[in-house]
Amino acid sequence: MEEHLVRLDYQGKEIILIATAHVLKQSAELIKKIIREEQPDSVCVELDEARYQSILDPKAWENTDIIKVIKSKKIGFLLANLILGSYQKRIAKGLDTVAGQEMLEGINSAKETGAQLVLADRSIKTTFTRIWRKLNLWDKSKLLFELLLPSEDDKELSNEDISNLLKTDVLASLTEQVHEQFPKIADILISERDQYLAYKIKEAPGKKIVAILGGAHVPGVRKEIFKTQDIAALSSVPAKNPVSRVIAWAIPMLIIGLIIYSFIMNIATGMRQLSSWVLWNGLLAAAFTAVSFGHPLSILTSLVAAPFTSLNPLVACGWLTGLVEATIRKPTVRDINNIPRDIFSLKHFLKNRFLKVLLIVIMANIGSSIGSFIAGLEIIKNMF
Repeated sequence: MEEHLVRLDYQGKEIILIATAHVLKQSAELIKKIIREEQPDSVCVELDEARYQSILDPKAWENTDIIKVIKSKKIGFLLANLILGSYQKRIAKGLDTVAGQEMLEGINSAKETGAQLVLADRSIKTTFTRIWRKLNLWDKSKLLFELLLPSEDDKELSNEDISNLLKTDVLASLTEQVHEQFPKIADILISERDQYLAYKIKEAPGKKIVAILGGAHVPGVRKEIFKTQDIAALSSVPAKNPVSRVIAWAIPMLIIGLIIYSFIMNIATGMRQLSSWVLWNGLLAAAFTAVSFGHPLSILTSLVAAPFTSLNPLVACGWLTGLVEATIRKPTVRDINNIPRDIFSLKHFLKNRFLKVLLIVIMANIGSSIGSFIAGLEIIKNMF
């Protein structure tokens, strides 16, 4: 039992870190035992407000309105959440347990003992937004590939396998591997949250504090407890790069200017330039929507919308296409409940209306972007 615990003394406070696996039944049992024995003043859990509410009411997300998600431009955030959450649930199912069971046990045990419950983690929205703003297109593609496609070495994990992963030396090694493969992601997903968690744990009321953490965070939090953190910086969402905003408007303005200039030079040239823009954008957006098995009206929407949305950074072709798809083939509660199973199978993915809408939004945008790139090069080439 003690091998999963780290005991620290910090400015007169006794801090007990419990290393857990979010899918391991023994983790929940250990938490219950430790809290009852230690009778802490505060119990810190690795949750933010959104995940806390999700654990208390796991069926609340059945009411997710995909149309509202598209309109709020949160497709990428939702998909990342679904992939990570579904992966956790898949492992939990194999171990005959429930993902997040150890955090729920911590919440219940805190109530039973009268301890102050502290939600110690940073907002998941802030974390994902910070990651998204730092990743380039290659990093985003690489991450999605790694999450969706298991490697050939993947195998079912036993309770013993996961229990071994909770040992501090193994965790430190695994954390280093994540830093090597995805340094930008690891810095935000692990290192920054280590700092945030450490700050919240130190500031928890009382002299004895029990903190329930995913095993990967224990080595980092253990070090950060004795350091100073800039909580304001860790909680902030970096503004979008102003250069990217300028480019987002400059390119469409350049394309429009070149097409207008082509008409001034020669009507035939202008028509050829305009046709190039409309056809490349529309056809590729429609093709990518069709490959995603979108409804014929969704395909038509992407065909018509892409040439116009590509010239307006405020609207994306995928959003309009996704709205049409979600309206015609409205996702059901069953689709949402089957996400943990369907998201890792191409066959089931394409049959799940909720996931298919997300896919169509992304694919239509990709097709439109490729079309814009090809058409833009062709327009510039035709000017010389």
